[in-house]
Amino acid sequence: MEWETVGLNQRVVRETVVYILGPSVLALFYGRHLGWRVDRLALKNTVLLALFVLPFYIVGSSLPSVRTYYPMWETGAALGEFLPHTVKQFVVVIAAETYYRGLLCVGVREIGFKSVFISPIVYTIHHLGKPPIEIILSGPTDVLFGAVDYKSNSILPSIIAHGAGLALLDWLVLHDPLIPTTQVLSWLRWLPVPL
Repeated sequence: MEWETVGLNQRVVRETVVYILGPSVLALFYGRHLGWRVDRLALKNTVLLALFVLPFYIVGSSLPSVRTYYPMWETGAALGEFLPHTVKQFVVVIAAETYYRGLLCVGVREIGFKSVFISPIVYTIHHLGKPPIEIILSGPTDVLFGAVDYKSNSILPSIIAHGAGLALLDWLVLHDPLIPTTQVLSWLRWLPVPL
């Protein structure tokens, strides 16, 4: 990626062009489906995936490394500042999910379930520079999100789980932890990474 960005506004433009428009043009040209669909199965799996990842965001928001890193782009807790930030960030999430789960998973579903294993390494590399716990979890998360989207034939589950989770994480980080940091650190002290 040679297209450097400064700030969330520029990132929204880049992600829309590279990760939404690019895959969409490829999908149209090659007659592919990127998972832009909503049906009963996708809605059910969206709720289940969002509920599954919710504790990870809540626990993660108490970790010092996460609290130092997030929010990735400057925002405040006042709704007039936080909501526009969240909407822009949600566009970035839609872009990422369109690429990773749409183009690289649902878009090649004819190769079977193994399509969920196409992007984990690239997705993990995309997370370099983030808190170490997030880097460790990114590969398995990619597989989980891909599997749910593959089974749903829709990227709606990963868009909502990722987008709503990131908004929740930012909100929690801007406030006192729901679970005391010392408690979370004691639970996770066995992990071989700085927390």
